[in-house]
Amino acid sequence: MQKFMSFELNVVSNTPLTPLSDIEEVAILFLNQIGYFPKGYDPKTEATDIRDSPPYRLMVDHFLKRPEKVWVVEDLAASLGTTKATVYRHINKLKGFDLLEEASVDRPGGSTKKGYRIRYGDLSKAWNFTEAHVQVAMENYRKTVDHIQELVAKKGGRHAKKR
Repeated sequence: MQKFMSFELNVVSNTPLTPLSDIEEVAILFLNQIGYFPKGYDPKTEATDIRDSPPYRLMVDHFLKRPEKVWVVEDLAASLGTTKATVYRHINKLKGFDLLEEASVDRPGGSTKKGYRIRYGDLSKAWNFTEAHVQVAMENYRKTVDHIQELVAKKGGRHAKKR
């Protein structure tokens, strides 16, 4: 049986957000379009709006504004004022878009921890992976649709002979 990699992205008809110049506005709209924020997202923190929420701050304030830095989950949780479980939930969503890469971080005392950053430290380069996954997914849908059509034609052909 084939093992499936977890990849999930909302693809919606949209207009490029290029006329907008406010990074916060563009980020919120874009992240909402691709399905990063859960539908009807209601942060369980003291966040007063989406800009104060852990998923927004994780992506924009940490991964986008410091793309070269490798972030450790414990540090992110402390910075965001939330739990490690919450950070992992949002990291896993970003990993599902294939935007993040893992890297080792040297810690005081000689230990290392796993950390995360935007793939290649560049959102545009990271998005190439996302687009490639979408292309493969669409090609596989096409194969399945064609297969369904062939099965329907075969089945329809048998019924047509009986009549």
